[in-house]
Amino acid sequence: MKKNKVYAVDFDGTLCIDKYPAIGFENIKLIETLKSLRGDGCKLILWTCRKGMYLDAAIHWCQDFGLEFDAVNENLPEYIEIYGNDSRKIFADIYIDDRAVHPQDPILSQL
Repeated sequence: MKKNKVYAVDFDGTLCIDKYPAIGFENIKLIETLKSLRGDGCKLILWTCRKGMYLDAAIHWCQDFGLEFDAVNENLPEYIEIYGNDSRKIFADIYIDDRAVHPQDPILSQL
């Protein structure tokens, strides 16, 4: 059986246009893709710098689009149990973030 992947997804600039602290227009293609992945058994983590009422607003905004997460700004419970803690680094197979650079990206040679 194929292992279902874990996706950590950013909010501002990724799930929606970055208008922090407001919430920008939705990235409906990504939202629909993530809903489909979760329906196929993949796990989703909302991975964002938002906290407090701004985080609550983001979670409710996602729920309004039918997008639910298995964890928010923390590791999945099964990984916390395996490793005995919730490390500050979120474990995922795939990270979806508007500010990400792949380690093989040619832009790194320009830094």
